[in-house]
Amino acid sequence: MKKIAIIGLGYVGLPLAVEFGKKRKVVGFDINSERIDELRKGIDSTLEITSEGLEASKNLVFTGDIGDLEDCEIFIVTVPTPIDKHNNPNLDLLRLASEMIGKVISKGAIVIYESTVFPGATEEECVPILEKFSGLIFNKDFACGYSPERINPGDKQHTLSSVVKVTSGSNEKTAREVDELYSSIISAGTFLVKSIKIAEAAKVIENTQRDLNIALMNELSLIFNKLGIDTTEVLEAANTKWNFLPFTPGLVGGHCIGVDPYYLTYKAQEVGYDPKVILAGRRINDEMAIHVSGQIMDKMKKNLTDLSSARVLMLGLTFKENCPDIRNTKVIDIVSDLENKGIAVDVYDPWVDRSLAKAEYNLDCLKELSNKKQYNAIVLAVAHKQFSEYNRDYLKSFMKEDAIIFDVKSLLPREEVDGRI
Repeated sequence: MKKIAIIGLGYVGLPLAVEFGKKRKVVGFDINSERIDELRKGIDSTLEITSEGLEASKNLVFTGDIGDLEDCEIFIVTVPTPIDKHNNPNLDLLRLASEMIGKVISKGAIVIYESTVFPGATEEECVPILEKFSGLIFNKDFACGYSPERINPGDKQHTLSSVVKVTSGSNEKTAREVDELYSSIISAGTFLVKSIKIAEAAKVIENTQRDLNIALMNELSLIFNKLGIDTTEVLEAANTKWNFLPFTPGLVGGHCIGVDPYYLTYKAQEVGYDPKVILAGRRINDEMAIHVSGQIMDKMKKNLTDLSSARVLMLGLTFKENCPDIRNTKVIDIVSDLENKGIAVDVYDPWVDRSLAKAEYNLDCLKELSNKKQYNAIVLAVAHKQFSEYNRDYLKSFMKEDAIIFDVKSLLPREEVDGRI
């Protein structure tokens, strides 16, 4: 069997490397030397793979040395594809990975991309780089595939092997080989599409659809807030109809839902179409954190005349529940907005690596909670399983008299909180 190289060992690449490593020789490559060191010790800081899971992948080795890739025949790229400050695609890491692979591939190699891109990016952006640095000819000396990642960080039910995998190839022979490759590890099966562009497009609309549905719920919550109606109770009533979709309002961060739609709108604008609905949804979701901070301040004003003396406890920092991922978290926007208004904010999140929070956001997270009654507001920002065990009586041990509880995630019963979205 052909030897595989996985380029990028984050939430997407590591589970892939582990599954393939149970069946064939795999080289897991990452430019982060600290990441390589921890994996060699059997530790995964993303908490996606246990030490036992790493140990079970007998044919997997980790490296940061490009020379260790030279005898590989299949390369799978799983590097991050974020957006820049202008919400345009940032393909720097994808281009860097393609350049690196171009320096080591030989005739007959297949390069498969899993990173989220706009339709056409593999053949328009990556292939020319592969050709330039390898001196090889696309679809003659080497071929490409695209199989969009569907990893959901922290989700132990919808794991890599249990979710259908979309596959594609740059020619018919390669498409079949790529599909057979993934079929060997995906118990849920694969879905082979006719072109790489179709696979790329399928990826971006998966999260664009979810983004728009959440945006609708967020807009409804803004309307109901002005009408004095509890949004959660409205949704509970509407959900009794068989075809009502069970989406809820909330903060949309992370590396997928809040990012992927911009890849599609970028390409749409490039070909002369101005996407209205998608960008409207993005604006609503991006503004939601500021709405939440405003609601928190309005609630506190009823009990506190001088907000400059207020102190808030933020419970949760990650972009979603039960995972340590803080990339593009919108909780930080709430924290920043409150602090910009002169309000002191403490953040506690048992899932977060405090050193990463400091490096990424210059934020000193609490190591543990103190039972000192010092807070004018407590915000349940993330639905971690630990926080779901809290109740109002417990939270009162941290609260000053007349303090408020704002429940972003509707973790507590309505009668136990003073506000929620």
